[in-house]
This record gives sequence, structure tokens and C-alpha cells, in this order.
Amino acid sequence: MCLEVGPEKTIPQTGGNCTSLSAALCAGRRITFNVTKVFSFSFDRRHGIHASALAALRVIYVGVQLRNLDLCKAKDVSKSEAIRPDTKAGNPSGLDPSLLKRMLAMAWQYRRGCILPLLLQITSLSLGVLGLGLTGLGLDLIVHAADPSKRLPRFVFGWQAPLAWSPLHQVLTVCIGIISLCILRGCLGISSTIAMSRLIQGRLVVDLRAAVYDKLQRLSFKFYDSHETGSLINRVTGDIQGVSNFINGILLQLIMLVLSLVVYLIYMLRISPRLTLACLASTPILWYASYRFSRIIRPAYRRNREVFDRLILVLVENLNGMHVVKGFNLHQEQKDRFKAKNVEFTQQQRWIFFREAIFGPSISYLTQINLGILLFYGGWMVIDGQLQLGTDLFVCIGLLGSISGQVQGLAGLTNQIQWSLVSAKRVYEVLDTPLGIQSPANAKRLQRSRGRLEFRNVSFEFDPGHPVLRDISFAVEPGQCVGILGPTGAGKTLLLSLIPRFYDPTGGQILIDGVDIREYDLQDLRRATGLVFQESFLFSNTVAANISFGHPDATAAQIEAAAQIAKAHQFITPLPKGYETVLAEGGSNLSGGQKQRLAIARAVILQPSFLLMDDPMAAVDAQTEHEMAEAIESATAGRTTILVANRISTLRRADLILVMQKGRIIQRGSNEQLINAPGYYLETARLQIDEEARKAVSAAGVMA
Repeated sequence: MCLEVGPEKTIPQTGGNCTSLSAALCAGRRITFNVTKVFSFSFDRRHGIHASALAALRVIYVGVQLRNLDLCKAKDVSKSEAIRPDTKAGNPSGLDPSLLKRMLAMAWQYRRGCILPLLLQITSLSLGVLGLGLTGLGLDLIVHAADPSKRLPRFVFGWQAPLAWSPLHQVLTVCIGIISLCILRGCLGISSTIAMSRLIQGRLVVDLRAAVYDKLQRLSFKFYDSHETGSLINRVTGDIQGVSNFINGILLQLIMLVLSLVVYLIYMLRISPRLTLACLASTPILWYASYRFSRIIRPAYRRNREVFDRLILVLVENLNGMHVVKGFNLHQEQKDRFKAKNVEFTQQQRWIFFREAIFGPSISYLTQINLGILLFYGGWMVIDGQLQLGTDLFVCIGLLGSISGQVQGLAGLTNQIQWSLVSAKRVYEVLDTPLGIQSPANAKRLQRSRGRLEFRNVSFEFDPGHPVLRDISFAVEPGQCVGILGPTGAGKTLLLSLIPRFYDPTGGQILIDGVDIREYDLQDLRRATGLVFQESFLFSNTVAANISFGHPDATAAQIEAAAQIAKAHQFITPLPKGYETVLAEGGSNLSGGQKQRLAIARAVILQPSFLLMDDPMAAVDAQTEHEMAEAIESATAGRTTILVANRISTLRRADLILVMQKGRIIQRGSNEQLINAPGYYLETARLQIDEEARKAVSAAGVMA
């Protein structure tokens, strides 16, 4: 099932996002979130804007807002605010212990996969130190061969070359050993990279993305009322990569950094404690500089992700609203709008990169000072005969260079830590969000409902003190059809959304077969409810797959039977491959009426006890209306049906008609009763009759 996430929440006073869901969601199947689509429905938090009017409202609103180049922003962010990190947030730069603990716990779950690459890197580290020692030994051998008065070289691990070997033979042996170690270290590096890639990309990223995706499927719609599309896309993609980077780019690197420093320091202390201490005198300054840098850069990374969210949102909205852009001829405005967001993101990146560019060379400058101290003091010790040139001074230079490289790597490691922490916070915000609506403990099963539905004093509000529905009460007997009529914002779509528990009422009860729906198993409840909305989403799959989406095990006979009920079989069979014809994205190769009839077939294939239809004929012509009327009449036969419609010709078939206005029921009765009583229903009927009469007169004039 596709949940289409879009920008309607930016419309003034608009909050709740309703959906054009297929019957598969109500069949108890998990929802697949396609966050690159646009919501088919929305309603105002306070007045419940109906989908039929919102379609026109959306075009007008988008056109006006595109002119202002500010559709997706809830509030303006100045250029300076976009660049400057937010320092007012609580503890913006310090490490969050609870967040760090959770990330360590995540790494612990994959400890077995970390062992092999860690061992390979430790082995490579040891071989690197050994190779450096052999290089120093080769240098001492050359010096001794040139001047036999010099001290004999100190061989590695106490090994001594046979006396019969010439100096050239000894140097050649050392060279072969160095080359062999280089080849071996290269193989170890390749093996470590492969092992780590399998762990991170083959397991961790897949598992984490699946966990976030699964949580998104089960979150209530209130979560999507307060989160933008771009933010959700980034959390499922880029932020998960940032979290996964914690193991490879941070944790293992930090372990190797500590081990490397320990090994290097022990080796250098073994050569000369005084020289080692002199060379590392500036190390405390390096650590303090890294600490200060992390405090500055972390808020900037958080701001960077927020700016990137807005950039992605602009791109997604533009792609999905391309017909609106072309319709209003706003290509240049949209180009400028995207450019403005891109520049904002670029400036934010520059702010970060500028400080990284200062930090890296500053650290390098301090390490070069250490190298100068080593050359001066170590050179004096060599001249004084306290140290050998190769196995002592040269090795110390190599080790100090490695230490300097590790310390300079703190800049990159600091960036990685901040990126991972910011990403982890955003990912865990999704994972930690309460589900909201779920099955209660010891939920009652709803295997097959009798079909009785009752609303008892039901009220609903998105914001406290601003009710959208007020004291809604009515009862529907099994097999009856209830029609609902009302102006835009009356709350009709919201009322339908309460039945499958897309939202729970804030007051009153909704009962099925005399039991509060909140006591039923949620999957059973939604399986017993079929939905057909004004704009039904179709997948780029076969016709049969779209019909059986909520019932994947359906046989060809069941699929065809559902299509027959929806009066869709007649147009499916002439298709190139019949039921195996693959539909274009969104069913764009079908007419509106054909898509709606497929949606009806998808809703009835599981034989639901309740059928909810939200103005399915709002945008069809007269001929299609007749075909749709037959499909609706066939689909509602024997089922308890709630039918929202704005056409009296559709509602007159209902057993009971409710007229809603401002979240209340202001009229109720049959078509005959309401047509003879003053009120909104009679006024609507007169307007539609006058409209039909004008059309008839116009058609007659054309024929004449």
C-alpha cells in the first residue's frame, strides 16, 4: 500500500494528512511508504477540508505559492541563520551519553562481524611496524658497509645474518623482506575492506533501513502531519548511512587509533624515553584543539541536515507537481527557487569546510614542530653515539610520522563522529516514536462482522480546543447504505478515516457489532473495511496484481469475480494482455473511471463487511458516472456502506443520508424526506437540477 506524503500541511490551518489508500491497508497488510508521491487527500485540522474541493484548492494554492518561491517552508530562515550553527539548543555540542550508549549497543550486536576486519587491521599494523624496522636495518647495513668503524646494526628480533653473507647480500635480503611485507599488508587491507563492506552494506545498513522502514509502516498518520517529505527521505537514506558509519568510520578506527598510538609509543619509548617525551610535548595541545573543534562543528552538522532536508523537499515537490509548474509556466521561478535552496546548502557546507580547512593544517603545523624537535634532538643523539641512524632515529621519524598522521586523522574522525551522532539522533527519533494507534492487549478478533456500525457522540480534534467533529451519532444496520453530504470542510473524509482507526476519536465511541472498535485487533478491523477514495493510487504492476494487492493469494477466478463486481472486467479484457497488462506509474494509461473501478475491485476482493467510499465520482463525466454508478451499486450490494458524495443522483440510493456542516450532522433522513424539507440538501438538489437544466438547454442549442 502506498502512502503518498506531500506538502498539504503547509496550507494555512491545514494539518492532518489523509490518504488515498487501497483496500489492502484495511486488509491488514503493511503499508509501503512511497515518500516521493503527493498526498491525494487532505483536510483542515479544524474544518476537515474535503478532497473534492482540495483538488482545486491545491492547484490555486500551489500556483500562488510557487510565485512566492516559498511553498515548502513553514518559516523563513535567513541566510545567516542557515549558515550559523544553532547554539541555543540544549547541549548542542556535547556528546549525548544515552545516544552514544545506544550506538555502542548497536555495534555490540554486530561484534562477530567486526572481529575479522579488526584482527586483519591489527595484523597489518604489526607488519607495518616490522617493515619500518627492516627499513631502518637496511639503512644501518648500508652505513656500516660504507664505514666499518660504525656500530654493527641491531637486527630485528635479535636475528643475525650469517657471517658468510656479504653486505650487499644482507641488504638484498632486507629489501625482499620489506617487499614481502608490503604485499602481505596489501592483501590484508583488501580482505579487511571486503569483510567490513559485507558487514556494513550487506547487514547493518540493510537491517537498520528495514527497521526504520518497518516503523514508518506502523506509525499513525499524526506522525506524518508533523514531518516533511524531504526529512523522511533523508532519514531512510543518508542518515542511515551516517549511523552505519559509526562502526567502520568511527568505532573501529578509534580502536585502531588507540592501538596504533600504544604500539608506536611503546616502540619509541624502548628506543629512547627522553626523545619520545620531547617529540610528544605538544600532544595535549592537539587533543584540546580536537575537543574544541568538535564543540564548534557538531551544531553545524545538525543544521546542515536540516538545510539538506529542505533542498530535497523542493526537488520532490517540483517533480511531483510538474504539471502544476508547466500549467502556471513557472519554470524559471522554480529554477530560481531550487537555486536559492542549493545556495543555502552550499553556504552551510562552506561554513563547515572552512573550519575543517583551518583545523587540518593547524594540526599538521603542530606535528611538523614535533618532527623538527625529533630531527634536532635525535640528530644530536646520533652524532653523540647514543642512537643509531637507521634502527633508532629513522624508525622514530617513521613512527612519529605515523603518530602525526593518526592525530591529523582526528579532524576527519571528529567530522565522522558529529555526522554519525546527528544522523543517529534523527534515525532514533523515528524508531522511538510511539506507534500511537495499535491493537490493545488481549484484542478481540473480528473474523466476520455482522455489519452493524454505530457512532455514539463521536468528537475529534487535532489541536486541543479546536474540534473538527462534534457529537456525531448515527447507526447503520447490516447491509444498509448511508450517504453523507456536506460542504468543503464539513469533516466527511475525517469521519470515514475514524472507522478503520486511521485516527482515534477524542470523544465518544465507534462500535461495530456493539463492540468499541478500539477493542478489536487492528488488522482484523482493517481487513473488514474496504476503502475507495476520490483518487486511488495504482502501482506500476499488472492489473491482476493491483486488484489482488490486499489479497496476494487470490486466484485468477477471485480476481475476475472482483473485477466483475466493480464492472471493470469489460475494459480489462480488451487490454493488450488482459489482466496481465502492466500499468504505467500511477495508472496513467487508464482513465479516471477505469482507475476507480480497479480501486473498487481491490476493495471488494476480500469481501469486506464495510465499504467506505469517499466521493469516487467527483471527477468523472456523465457517461463514466453511469458506469461508476453501476459499479458502486454492485459493490455495495449486501455490504454496510458509507458513501460520501456531492451529487444527489448518487446519494438518493442510500437508505439514510446525513448532511454535515462544520463537523456536525445538521440533517438526516432518506432522499424523499430531505428533498421535501428546507435545508442544505434541498438547496444542493436545486442547484444541481438547475445546472443539469442549463446543460440540457445548451446541448439542445448546439444540436439545433
